[in-house]
Amino acid sequence: MKNVIVYLLIGVFFGCNTMNKPKKPDNLISKDKMVNVMYDVFLINSAKGLEKKTLELNGILPEDFIYKKHSIDSAQFALSNNYYAFDTKVYKSIMDQVKSRISAEQKKYEAINEKEAKEASAKKDSIKKLADTVSRKIIKPKNFKKPVIKD
Repeated sequence: MKNVIVYLLIGVFFGCNTMNKPKKPDNLISKDKMVNVMYDVFLINSAKGLEKKTLELNGILPEDFIYKKHSIDSAQFALSNNYYAFDTKVYKSIMDQVKSRISAEQKKYEAINEKEAKEASAKKDSIKKLADTVSRKIIKPKNFKKPVIKD
């Protein structure tokens, strides 16, 4: 992932330099695919920050995972990122799409968490009501007397 971050920084650096516009790479990643790649880069970086040991235990190498998933290599990603980063409007549009996808996913999972919390609360309430009903229905025998304990 350090390589990916370095490539992003290099891309931004060269993107700010108007004199050395990079030529279009022969194997340029399409804008739509670049959105998908960058989305996965952000997700994997977040996962790596939260569950680095889990990734390591499962043998997942973040960079390799992304390259394999999207059938690209590090050079193709770096050149494409550099090319898009040079045109800040295009790069911003790519990043805006990534941000939009992340926000949509976040809302989706927040809704799922809220639904699960409501279901858990409803289940807890129904168990409590059942317990209250059962305890009220327990009837003591008519001739029941408390035993007297004699010393």
